[in-house]
Amino acid sequence: MAGWPSLGRVDDRRLAQELRAGDANALAQIYDVYAPRLFDYCHALLRDENLAAYALHDSLIAALVHIDKLREPERFRSWLYTLVRNECLRLLRDPETPPERHPATEEADDTFLDADERRRRLETRRLVQSALAGLPGRHREAVDLAVRHELSAEELTGVLGVSAQQAIELVAESRDELEDALAAAVIARTGRDDCPSVAALVDEHEWPLPPEVSRKLVRHTASCPTCRERRTRKVSTNRFLQVLPVAALPSGLREAVLSLAAAPDRHETRMHLAQRAEPFDAWGWPANAERVRTAPEDARKGVPPLWPAVGAAACVLLVAGAIFLVTGGSSSRHPSGDARRPAAAGTAGPSDSPSAEDIPDSPGPSPTSTTPTPTPTRTSRTPTPTPSRRKATPRPTRSRTPTANPTPGTLVVASTGTGDSRTVKLTARGGTVRWSASRGQYVNLTGPTSGRLAAGQSAVLSVTADTIAACAALPPVAKSGVSFSPTGAVSLTWTC
Repeated sequence: MAGWPSLGRVDDRRLAQELRAGDANALAQIYDVYAPRLFDYCHALLRDENLAAYALHDSLIAALVHIDKLREPERFRSWLYTLVRNECLRLLRDPETPPERHPATEEADDTFLDADERRRRLETRRLVQSALAGLPGRHREAVDLAVRHELSAEELTGVLGVSAQQAIELVAESRDELEDALAAAVIARTGRDDCPSVAALVDEHEWPLPPEVSRKLVRHTASCPTCRERRTRKVSTNRFLQVLPVAALPSGLREAVLSLAAAPDRHETRMHLAQRAEPFDAWGWPANAERVRTAPEDARKGVPPLWPAVGAAACVLLVAGAIFLVTGGSSSRHPSGDARRPAAAGTAGPSDSPSAEDIPDSPGPSPTSTTPTPTPTRTSRTPTPTPSRRKATPRPTRSRTPTANPTPGTLVVASTGTGDSRTVKLTARGGTVRWSASRGQYVNLTGPTSGRLAAGQSAVLSVTADTIAACAALPPVAKSGVSFSPTGAVSLTWTC
């Protein structure tokens, strides 16, 4: 996104290692590089400036405390996204979170645009926001992370708690849905006179379109012969999403994060905030918030933490049944798009989950004000996200016993073949290994690109060079390869 600091994968590892080593400037660098995009993501989930500031503030403190747990520093970026996502979902589910929403102001990126260009950009934003409003919450989130935040399928596996294949399918499905919704929104905006049904569905003064209107419009354009003829032109989801506004970071947030991190007398506060990010698995990855309850309501009400085993099991079944009934039916939302008070999370699948329902319907991934009338600056609401505004009482200790984590192993990479074609065998030795492959330029890889191997298990891949394309390049390329995480690489060579 324009205005966000550029970031390479090498920086991920370097910043994680510097933070782990106790570098005094590491957290400040991490804030300057990651905070703009992380705050925009928090704001997309929470729709509120102060709540997004709290979520980012607490998550960065948790990252400082828990960085020693992360076994794969090259995945630092997606690790941070996972931390902030879990904290946002916790806030959405907390019954003490106020229902009112006060969106953040926008980053100014139209300083050099004239009046006509600003009008066209606003028109395009309304179209995109109308299209996004019709997507399920999880699909809006997936396409936002993949396109605007530029997270790869491998990074989405950790953030959303799905497999690499599920992440690829989810993003592809979300893109297709968004493309259909964009085409329908364009028809509604420019061709109301051509189809009486569209004119009946859409109020020309109601833009962006409400979510239900957007969904009805997509269904109509898919079945209407007149509208189908106008849907033949493909639209670029990447290009359209780049026009969406970016939520502006609160001015006092950086100082609040760094002062709490450095204060020697606030160790207990840091530990309290970090505790909410637990538990972590054997690789130091935060447990998915959709599957772990971090603050049982019964514990808050004073129910004794130690229950008889049979009684606890019965209550779990009753709670699970209640969650199914609550999340399975249709739930009303406030017309303004405010988040409803969600039920506690149970186990969720990749395509629809409590996160999708917790994320309120809205015109787009970063719903800052885009109306022609400027939004007044709320000087009295400048967020100062210090934990003193929260309740100081620590959360009760979880009574459930966590599942035993698998023993981490090492990845053994062996290859056969020579030159521009190799067969690669990956084997987990001494324990379970979560691996991923990253291919270089002009390399074709046949087989899975990531996965998890139990001790002794193997996976076989085929790696070949695209010599025609490589030799046609200027200058020609004669060497490339595939690298494997957490360790290992295979190189290919050829002669042009």
